[in-house]
Amino acid sequence: MLLIAGKRRKTLHGGEPLTTNNRMELTAAIEALKALNGSREVLLHTDSKYLMDGIEQWLPAWKERGWKTAAKKPVKNQDLWQELDRLREKHQVRWKWVKAHNGNAGNEEADALANRGIDEQLQLA
Repeated sequence: MLLIAGKRRKTLHGGEPLTTNNRMELTAAIEALKALNGSREVLLHTDSKYLMDGIEQWLPAWKERGWKTAAKKPVKNQDLWQELDRLREKHQVRWKWVKAHNGNAGNEEADALANRGIDEQLQLA
């Protein structure tokens, strides 16, 4: 992940064995918000439709239904959604979706960092 504040830049990367892309997208947003000191105004870019749809559409309904989907099934990745929800309430977060692999420099750098995290996990296996 790539954090930018004015002229300051910080990169973070990592991975988990036996996980899913959706869990990693949520984890990246969580770790980005955890990396901030104090309460901040944040513009969080993501290329994940899962993350965007969850934040903008599904989350309020899940909470109203006691973390159940419209089909009354448990929400997948509930642990991460709850942590992200808790963290985003500490900040003023605006969410922006960017198209993946479309030449956006920040997104390309974030993808390279994600791939680095995957490579490091594979070396540990």
